[in-house]
Amino acid sequence: MGPEDPLGGGRRCDRLVRRTARRDGTPCSREAGAGCPCATLPAVTARSEVPASFRSSSARPGSIALIRIGIRETLSRRRLIAYLVRADLKKSGADTVLGNVWWIIDPLLQMLVYFVLVGVILNRGAGTPDYPLFIFAAILPWKWFESTVRDGASAVVRSERLVKQIYFPKLVLPFAATISGVAHFAFGLIPLALLIAFAYPERASPWILLLPVVAFVQLVFSLAVATGLAAVNVFYRDIGNLAHHLLRFWFYLSPALYGLDEVAKLSEQHRIVAVWFTLNPWTYLLGAYRDLIYYGRPPEGGPLLVVLLLSIVLLAIAILVFKRLEPSFAKVL
Repeated sequence: MGPEDPLGGGRRCDRLVRRTARRDGTPCSREAGAGCPCATLPAVTARSEVPASFRSSSARPGSIALIRIGIRETLSRRRLIAYLVRADLKKSGADTVLGNVWWIIDPLLQMLVYFVLVGVILNRGAGTPDYPLFIFAAILPWKWFESTVRDGASAVVRSERLVKQIYFPKLVLPFAATISGVAHFAFGLIPLALLIAFAYPERASPWILLLPVVAFVQLVFSLAVATGLAAVNVFYRDIGNLAHHLLRFWFYLSPALYGLDEVAKLSEQHRIVAVWFTLNPWTYLLGAYRDLIYYGRPPEGGPLLVVLLLSIVLLAIAILVFKRLEPSFAKVL
């Protein structure tokens, strides 16, 4: 028998072994050679807010892989997106007396304001027949785009408590805000149908059935802008306020209240005007909407395809930026 422990009670554990477990996580035990039944606490692990792929710089995915992760995470959370969309529609309808009926009334009121200001007071629409329908064909999609960008840019900031308490792919927030705008746009189609049916029946055309095609191109473009702004707005809150004024400026610099013939006249005098309207995606989107609604003819497919491809590239870049910044959201909010 070995010497008796002066502190009593048989062989004792080494003090360092008694305080901590081995580095590989194996607790102090007789099999490990500790020689005594040391009391050990169960291992406690803290779940990081940062996904596993971000915890090690060596395992950090590349740009293409990160975009795929973002798309895969979003598609796997379809039920969550649907829940957020329903909650947003219910909330927007509960905040006012008329609820979602405002999405029917508001475009008509905007059309009336611009018709009186531009068409009557400034007399700029005298040469355009059926001018109210002419500007309504632009106001309706622009109102959808404006509300989508505004709501999408603040989607992450508005969900501050949710972001801090629960781990989930934050990319679903701007996606849900963008998709809920589709329902608002659908409400706006009601006054458009009434306007054509009762005020301008001669403008009715079967080409109007292609509206979902143009709306899809706008949806991809809006999603790219909203996702990018949602990520940046977490770190620079002024982006949300600045976007409101820039969108208004963008509207007036797009052929919404005037036609492309006036743009052509200005382009002859100012080269910068021609460059801007050539690069502006809304030149082609509004032109496509007007072709279907106002002129009753098919839109030009080439420019729409270019806008769609550009929107897909911008969306991929926006997802990449969002996923790069996502691990820091909870710290900044």
